Amino acid sequence: METTDIFERLKNGEVILPGDPQAYKMREASFATKKLLLQMNSTADPNEVRRLLSEITGSQIDESVAVFTPLYINYGKHTKIGKNVFINFDCVFLDLGGITIEDGVLIAPKVSLLSEGHGLSPEQRHSLIPKPIHIKKNAWIGAGATVLQGVTIGENAVVAAGAVVSKDVPDNTIVGGIPAKIIKEI
Repeated sequence: METTDIFERLKNGEVILPGDPQAYKMREASFATKKLLLQMNSTADPNEVRRLLSEITGSQIDESVAVFTPLYINYGKHTKIGKNVFINFDCVFLDLGGITIEDGVLIAPKVSLLSEGHGLSPEQRHSLIPKPIHIKKNAWIGAGATVLQGVTIGENAVVAAGAVVSKDVPDNTIVGGIPAKIIKEI
């Protein structure tokens, strides 16, 4: 019996149990990504940042993308970044569940995009539960905000600084608070 690769299973939203025979591959991949992150986070050259980020994500990062390092990613290959995206200092992307950032998105300092989580019951606590994050065109994620697994941020939406987003955000709205709630429409 052939088992599908763990990264394909993660991308497809399959829960990974703690005894999974391929679980070691996630750690190996994270260490390989960390090696590239050390190089990326040590350069001030924006072209070199984009080159290394392209290597980390396995996709071409457009020259219109600006990333202020440091940026921390645990895997990378499940992150897709559009054009004219700005990612400010000290962000964290846990992307085993998938992260899509469309064109024109602004991501402020210290934003966390967490596409993976764990079961609530003690028996399921060590299982990894992946669900994709999707940030649509022209959204703005404010400083220190956290976007949790399975969330879609709508087109032109604004997430206020410090918000914790656990549910989808409609297009053209501003959300804030913990948990984030709609403050107003744009």
